[in-house]
Amino acid sequence: MASDTDRAGVGVAMPDGTGASARLHKLFEGRRLTPTQRRIAHCLVRQTAAAPFLSSVELAHLAGVSQPSVTRFAVALGFDGYPALRRHLRDVAPAGPAVAELPANQYQQAVRAEIDNLLHLAALLADPGPVERAGRLLAASRPLPVLGLRASAAQAGGFAYFAAKVHPDVRLLDEGGSLLADRIDAARRAGASALLCFALPRHPVELLAALDHARGTGLTVVTIADGTFAPVAAHSDLLLPAAVGTGLVFDTVSAPMLLGQVLLEAMCDGLPDAQARLEEFDARAAARGLFVD
Repeated sequence: MASDTDRAGVGVAMPDGTGASARLHKLFEGRRLTPTQRRIAHCLVRQTAAAPFLSSVELAHLAGVSQPSVTRFAVALGFDGYPALRRHLRDVAPAGPAVAELPANQYQQAVRAEIDNLLHLAALLADPGPVERAGRLLAASRPLPVLGLRASAAQAGGFAYFAAKVHPDVRLLDEGGSLLADRIDAARRAGASALLCFALPRHPVELLAALDHARGTGLTVVTIADGTFAPVAAHSDLLLPAAVGTGLVFDTVSAPMLLGQVLLEAMCDGLPDAQARLEEFDARAAARGLFVD
C-alpha cells in the first residue's frame, strides 16, 4: 500500500458511500465547465433527489441561469440534449420529491442553499478517510505552505491563523505575481512536503500555474475546492470538495470554510504536541492580557 506521501497513492477524494450524489460528481469530473455550467452542476448535486424530475425550465430557475444554458450544459456533458441528461439522472439518482419547495425570497433561498451544501458535506464526511489522510500530510510538512489567491485568500488566511497555533511553521501564500513561485521554492527547500490550497470561484489562471509548479518541485498538493469538477482538480493530488452557494451576487462559502476547520481538526490529530502548544498559547495570551474574556 502506498504511503501518505507517495504521489501515486493520492487522488481526488470522492467517497464511495455517498450514493447518487457521488455518481453525479463523477459525471462532472474532469469536464471543463464554464462558471454558468458549474452553477448548474452545483444545483444538481444539491437537488440530487429531485434532479431526475426537474424540467429544464425548473432547473434553470433553481440554478439562476437561462434555459438555453441548461441545454448547453447537457450537450457539454456529452448528451444530445437535456431530456437525455434527465434520463441518465433517473438511472443514477434515487426517487424523490418532484421539486424541493422554494423559500419565499432570494435571501431565504440563499440560506437554504447553504444548508443543503452543509448537508452534502456531512454526507461526504461519512467516509473520513480523505480528510484524515490530508490531515496527516499537512501535519508532517515542515514548513506548511497555505495557498489562497483572490476570493480564496480569506479562507487560506483563516486556516493559517489557527494552524499556526499548533503547527511549528505555517507560511501563508495569499499574493500572486512573480514572487509566488519563489516562495513555493523557498518552502520546498526548507523541507516542506505538502501544500494546502483553497481554490474557490473564480479560479485565477496563475493559481493553476502555481499548483503545477508546486507539484513539479515534489510537493503533494491538497486542495479544498468547490467540487471535483473544479478546474483545479487536475492540478491537485488530493482534492476535498465543498460546494459554494451561488444564489447571491457573490458566492457564499459556508461549506468550504467548515471543511477547512474539519481539516484543521484532522491535522491536530497528526500533531502529538498540538494540545501542549494550545495550552502554551493560552498561558501567554492570559499573561499579556490579549483577550477581553
